Amino acid sequence: MTILELLRGRLIVSVQPEAASLLGTPALVALLARCTVQNGAAALRIEGLERIRAVRAAVDVPIVGLLKGTVSARAPYITTALDEVDAICRAGADVVAFDATARDRGGAATVADLVAAAHAAKRLAFADCATADDGRRAAAAGADAVATTLAGYTSETEGCVLPAFGLLRALASFHPFAVCEGGIAAPEQAADAFAAGASAIVVGTAITGIDELTRSFAAVCPVGAARP
Repeated sequence: MTILELLRGRLIVSVQPEAASLLGTPALVALLARCTVQNGAAALRIEGLERIRAVRAAVDVPIVGLLKGTVSARAPYITTALDEVDAICRAGADVVAFDATARDRGGAATVADLVAAAHAAKRLAFADCATADDGRRAAAAGADAVATTLAGYTSETEGCVLPAFGLLRALASFHPFAVCEGGIAAPEQAADAFAAGASAIVVGTAITGIDELTRSFAAVCPVGAARP
């Protein structure tokens, strides 16, 4: 069974703790990853080479690997260079997630370059898109999956309602493996994503975002976020 066959109709869990989180160490990310797999995750989305290595040693499900840069979320920041693709593959990822928008990439790598690099390493290419046009370019370049990941993170899509079901339907209309990622906060929305044409879904904060979830509950308590 191929990786895409394994993931069709299934849940991918994104385990990406906040930068300052106590859960951000590779060992704890691997533990969180194991917990999600034990409870039904078919694959994992993991950022950072050391974290990918730790998770690869801990589980045998597919890993969607990526690297984030230091620029703001309004610029390409998910795996934008060929050397990053190579490093992600060497760390143990089965799938490489990359920025598929039309925005400038500092390393001058095109969407086609990034897809080709992943395929050369015998890995799948997972296109993180913000618009349908992003998905079309990625599909034309041979991307194995197109996802709604960057909807809301570009100037032209800022403020869009998530989950981006409209974008998902568009992607599913021309690509055989469209993924809904971003804003899925409840099982009901997950079901809606599949009804809208998703081949798979990615859920992160709603499952593994302990820091953000705790703050949201603490903020509505009578004494706010006071700590003992």
